[in-house]
Amino acid sequence: MLDLTYETPKPKMIAGAKHDWELVIGMEIHAQVSSNAKLFSGASTKFGAEPNSNVAFVDAAMPGMLPVINEYCVEQAVRTGLGLKAAINLWSAFDRKNYFYPDLPQGYQISQLYHPIVGEGEVLVEMGSGVARLVRIERIHLEQDAGKSIHDMDPNMSFVDLNRTGVALMEIVSRPDIRGPEEAAAYVTKMRQILRYLGTCDGNMQNGNLRADVNVSVCRPGQYEKYMQSQDFSHLGTRCEIKNMNSMRFIQAAIEVEARRQIAIVEGGGEVVQETRLYDPDKDETRSMRSKEEAHDYRYFPDPDLLPLEIEQAWVDDIAANLPELPDAKKARFMAEMGLSDYDASVLTAEVANADFFEKVADGRDGKLAANWVINELFGRLKKDEKDITDSPVTPAQLGGVIALITKGDISGKIAKDLFEIVYTEGGDPAEIVETRGMKQVTDTGAIEAAVDDVIAANPAQVEKAKQNPKLAGWFVGQVMKATGGKANPAAVNQIVAAKLGL
Repeated sequence: MLDLTYETPKPKMIAGAKHDWELVIGMEIHAQVSSNAKLFSGASTKFGAEPNSNVAFVDAAMPGMLPVINEYCVEQAVRTGLGLKAAINLWSAFDRKNYFYPDLPQGYQISQLYHPIVGEGEVLVEMGSGVARLVRIERIHLEQDAGKSIHDMDPNMSFVDLNRTGVALMEIVSRPDIRGPEEAAAYVTKMRQILRYLGTCDGNMQNGNLRADVNVSVCRPGQYEKYMQSQDFSHLGTRCEIKNMNSMRFIQAAIEVEARRQIAIVEGGGEVVQETRLYDPDKDETRSMRSKEEAHDYRYFPDPDLLPLEIEQAWVDDIAANLPELPDAKKARFMAEMGLSDYDASVLTAEVANADFFEKVADGRDGKLAANWVINELFGRLKKDEKDITDSPVTPAQLGGVIALITKGDISGKIAKDLFEIVYTEGGDPAEIVETRGMKQVTDTGAIEAAVDDVIAANPAQVEKAKQNPKLAGWFVGQVMKATGGKANPAAVNQIVAAKLGL
């Protein structure tokens, strides 16, 4: 387990004109299920297809077409719930959420309001080295996504693309446990990380595969504690929902702007109206989208075309037994078994692909040395070239080969960096490159001693200074390394220089 200090969330304090205020935030994350087919049809979920090409008859609401549940989507939801330490409901049911929207042909969304497939869970959000906040998950329910309306292709009409209609979504609803913009972004980041490790959502926010609705309210200091004691929402201010946020930076900015808007209203003697708002990053403001509907406004009722969903505990247990190692457990293992720092382990486990790459490099080698090369050399170079680990021209075997040569003493750290550059740009086996290009480190003490003697003989004045100030011995080491083209073993050079100078 990670050695973390679990703190009661410290609120983000905002000074108004008259009072200090605290932020209260709850989030609804809409995560597109990683599945080749939609929730109730066999149509493809491939992103970027020609408009209206991934549409089955049931997606288009053709008469007489009935939905058929996709078992794999259910499995993915269960897997997500287990990854969030949540209760799995063996009995759940689908409801119709009725509202008109041009890209929702059937006139209702199939969702789960009263009986979701996943119940209460939790997620730990790290807010700094060794410090974490606990955010409670209220529920996860399955629902179908709507399509996409396109308004910028013609000045007089809008177009509708139904490719996304019917794609399976998991709506992950948190309790109002988040207390500031930074914590909100950290929560979404952590949730995205867990989903990617589980393989239940690719987390691509740019494509809209992961997006968040942010519920923001403000209250006077002390009111949140009353809510936590009683779970009575009347202690909190009226919340407004900011829809479809798909950027960590915009999430933070929108929360800050919306909180200040609400404070100004309340301190001006007005009342905050519960509504759905949109964030405009160009104007750095939120604006009203529609009044916030309550459940009864959508006329929810059980979907008559779908029987209740009943799953067996043995099936759930089998999914649980095959869960991958999740980021917190992997980070703890890296720190315990390889002696990595909290920072290095966090960087290496941030993305599952990074962690997998590192483990292959570190297999049978010094973990700290492997971490240093993966983070500083490889990640640094990839960032410079605007690439990620999946585009790396250096394989784990190649980088591991460089590290093995360092460990054996065949090459020095300086030569290793030159070797890494060759492998990165040209490819090839590191050991063969060292042999064919004469890059092997000089370990012959006789050859090193001769080079030291030459430097000492050529610099008698510097010798006297070094005898008075032993720190200047480093100058001789540098000269010897320069004379040998960086191939001399640094440890041997240091030892021989010290002996020759009588230090």
